[in-house]
Amino acid sequence: MLATAELTRRERAEVRLGGFGGQGIILAGSILGRALTVHAGRNAVMAESYGPESRGGACVAEIVIADGEIAYPRVVSPDVLVLMSQQAYDKYAPGRPAGAVLIVDADLVDPGDEPPPGLLRAPATRLAEELGKRIVANIVMLGFLAGATRIVDVAVLREAVSASVPRGSEKLNLAAVDLGYQHARALLGEGAS
Repeated sequence: MLATAELTRRERAEVRLGGFGGQGIILAGSILGRALTVHAGRNAVMAESYGPESRGGACVAEIVIADGEIAYPRVVSPDVLVLMSQQAYDKYAPGRPAGAVLIVDADLVDPGDEPPPGLLRAPATRLAEELGKRIVANIVMLGFLAGATRIVDVAVLREAVSASVPRGSEKLNLAAVDLGYQHARALLGEGAS
């Protein structure tokens, strides 16, 4: 698994977020892209794909991050995969590159009897339910992503979340970011620094 500092320093990184329609996968990708570009001054591009269903169909957001030009806007070899549904896990986890960080929603994804090495389980749905709104599981997962990979600074992510979520929901969404971030840091034994 890539070291967290290694992901932070990379000139180019590719992130794939996968789940099903209704989980806010596209919004999460947009927030991550906004955090990296508007608030952190990097370049990023996002591509999205989803099924024809408004809820329940496959949904993917791909974010390419770079310090320089981005010549091709699609993820070719993801450095990080964040998978929030069993369908996304079954499709993307087996072909992931060696060393890619694999984060799954522990409540919705069963990696089987022999989980792949380096798998990180984020109880995003359960943590969101503890906050009282399951709908913020995607934001919990973004906080977890920041804490587990350091690909985006949590302060920058908080700014992007505040600017991207519906008015009146900022407090809940910021609590979701913080809860996911703290859970990742605790899981990795590094505290909430």
